[in-house]
Amino acid sequence: MDEHRETLNELRESKTIDIESFDRRVREEGERLKDHLASGTFDNDQATIGLEYEFYAADADTGRLRRVPHRLSQCLGFERELGLHNVELTSDVQPCDGPGLSALEHSTVAKLRSAQALAAEEGIRFVSDGMWTVGPANNTTEGYLTEATHDEGLSLAINVSNAVRYHGFGSVDEHTPMAAAVDLPGATIEADTAGPVSLTTSIQPHVQPRRSADLPAYHNAALRVAGPVLALAANSPFLPPSLYDGDGPTRQLLMDETHAETRVPVYEGLMNPADSDPKVRFPADLESLEAAVDRVVDDAVIVPALIEGGERFDDQFVHFRHKHGSFWRWVRPVFDGATPDAASARIEFRPLPGQPTVPDTVALVALVVGLVTELVESDRPAADLPWETARTNFYRAARDGLEADVTWVTSAGDQTTSIDRTYDDLFSLATTGLGRRGIDSADADAWIAPLRERVSAQTTPERWRRQLVKQHLDAGTSPAEAIERSQRTYLQHQTDSLYDGSFADWLDR
Repeated sequence: MDEHRETLNELRESKTIDIESFDRRVREEGERLKDHLASGTFDNDQATIGLEYEFYAADADTGRLRRVPHRLSQCLGFERELGLHNVELTSDVQPCDGPGLSALEHSTVAKLRSAQALAAEEGIRFVSDGMWTVGPANNTTEGYLTEATHDEGLSLAINVSNAVRYHGFGSVDEHTPMAAAVDLPGATIEADTAGPVSLTTSIQPHVQPRRSADLPAYHNAALRVAGPVLALAANSPFLPPSLYDGDGPTRQLLMDETHAETRVPVYEGLMNPADSDPKVRFPADLESLEAAVDRVVDDAVIVPALIEGGERFDDQFVHFRHKHGSFWRWVRPVFDGATPDAASARIEFRPLPGQPTVPDTVALVALVVGLVTELVESDRPAADLPWETARTNFYRAARDGLEADVTWVTSAGDQTTSIDRTYDDLFSLATTGLGRRGIDSADADAWIAPLRERVSAQTTPERWRRQLVKQHLDAGTSPAEAIERSQRTYLQHQTDSLYDGSFADWLDR
């Protein structure tokens, strides 16, 4: 309760800060950042990769949602995420090459195994997934997500971590006009806090070019591939059953109407303003490195703060970094670094849900790295895919997954909507791009093999879940129970394959 009171006080203080003063500091720091970018401070001797990997905690026996005890959120490489049931593993920065991908995978497994061993002592397991669907044992799902403290116009979600940036948008006033509502097929979610956003979990590959001047090209290339990569990764078709309207979900809703990647409309609906430009969106192309900075500077303010800088190099941009924390684009630039030598200008690829296994996750990192590299460093026709088409592809992929009518331009210059032709070309581009990173073709193929298997089987985690629910429905199970049973099967399969298997292994069970 003392922590809640402290957060409320910080929220209250943020409401007294003059927005113009805060934005003036952000603008001044943005100009300082541009000077460093122009002088080469953010250039590096080698390209690098990284990964943010979110998990939620479930009861080891029942699969029901659990809060993460404080000591578990302090495990090596882990920290709290939005919900009290969430943790995030942040990888070490690795070279953008074969040994770097291997190090990324091995270090992720090492840290996760260690954390899972400690979690087991609490009867908990960390789940790699796109959205949880089995709620807590001691509360309803809606109650857990919306439970809040209200004090003098401020709203504080009870089951959200005590960080002002997680609570600020819920205390609506003239500079925090968040809609906090989403209208999905068969479900309407409304809240006055960030609580329902904690339904979602994601993986976020980071790719840093050697020259910061190449950042816009990396950003724009990532936009071109976002749709087909999201379709391949889709893993969150269902909400917790009690969140559906009326008497709950129907067979038709679950089989034919729900989004393949529900995480996308949930996040956009809950976090975007009601009456102004969306903050969570598919961003426009970047024309210059300076424009990447200006976008953060010009973005709408959510929770202003006047911050005393520390000793880090990037504390010269402390207000800019604070504002960047609510710059929620599906692909976004990131600028940080504790020292000038460690200064990093990179892209963060944010559309992807958590995956069934660690190798699946690293396969997606390798795919993104290979695709972005090849589109930037070659004259492939896909790099010139119109932005409007790339955006349409993204939202179609979120809606229909692998069945989406995605338009691609092959290396031969042909426009296609064929799944086979699109992914044959994508995988070829990715392996060639990985080759530019010093990875031979056999190893490049091995890194992305789990994703090739998905296309060969015409099955993604989202489709697998839907097929499993259909089996339960055909056997006479209710739609709500079918969702929960399929989720428990997901957890069972993940137990055996999280560290060294792949989703492709599940297809034979």
